[in-house]
Formats: sequence, structure tokens, C-alpha cells
Amino acid sequence: MINGLHHAAISTHDIERIVDFYVDIIGFTLVSRGGWAVGRDEIDGLVGLKASSSKTAILQTGNGFLEIFEYLTPRGAPRDPDYPVCDTGFTHIGLNVTGIDAEFERLSAAGMRFHGPPIDAGALRAAYGRDPDGNVVELIEVLSADHPFRLA
Repeated sequence: MINGLHHAAISTHDIERIVDFYVDIIGFTLVSRGGWAVGRDEIDGLVGLKASSSKTAILQTGNGFLEIFEYLTPRGAPRDPDYPVCDTGFTHIGLNVTGIDAEFERLSAAGMRFHGPPIDAGALRAAYGRDPDGNVVELIEVLSADHPFRLA
């Protein structure tokens, strides 16, 4: 039985920069740091890589987690920091917010790039921005208490 979404994960070439962004700017809490050295066959099997090694961090916000990897081996290819959200694969991380305009201003002042200001979409308001690696982070505010997207 699937109970719900536990976490999303991103890979980076600079784990310290991304952890600092999500903790210091966004407001996540650092739960743990870890990683593994080359020679962990069970992990290689899990992630589908050979001779892998990594630094990791687990961050939490609300009832969800964000897992961050910096693969030391093999070193991954960088992603275009302006990749179009229509590309195949995960397109963004959505953060449930209240006071979207204030959050937009706060994060903009901290250097987060946004595609544009928050838009009105009926019972929702949303804005897409990018973390330091270019991953898209959506701010979403559900305005209607009875909307099916509203989180408790």
C-alpha cells in the first residue's frame, strides 16, 4: 500500500551551495548528512551506477523531505540552468506557501531568479523560480479552504 509521497531528490555538483540555499534561503531543516565511498556494490545496484560514491544530505519541510546528492564518481553532466520545463522528466518541486507575494519578494531579494511574478489561477496563486543549479521551484498558495489541492 502506498501511503503518500515521502521525498524528492536532486543531484548537484556543489552540495554545500544547494544545502545552504534550501536551508538558509528557503527555510528547510537539515536532518542528516552522509554518503558512501566507492566499493558499495549494494548501493551501486540500487542507483544503477558502477563504482559510485556520493555526498548526501536530507532536508525536511513540513511533512516532506528533499534528498540531495553530489556524486563524486561518476561525475554527472551539468544540466542547462535554463532548461525548459516541458522537457521529459521531473519538472519542478512545489512548495506550499502562505503569503505568496511576501515569499516572492523575500526570495527575489535573496537572489532567487523567477520566471515572473505570482499569477492568479482561480483558487490558486503560483510562481516558478530557480535554485542555484537551475532546478525549478514552484511557490503555490491555495486560497480556497475547500480546494482539493489544499494541504492540512
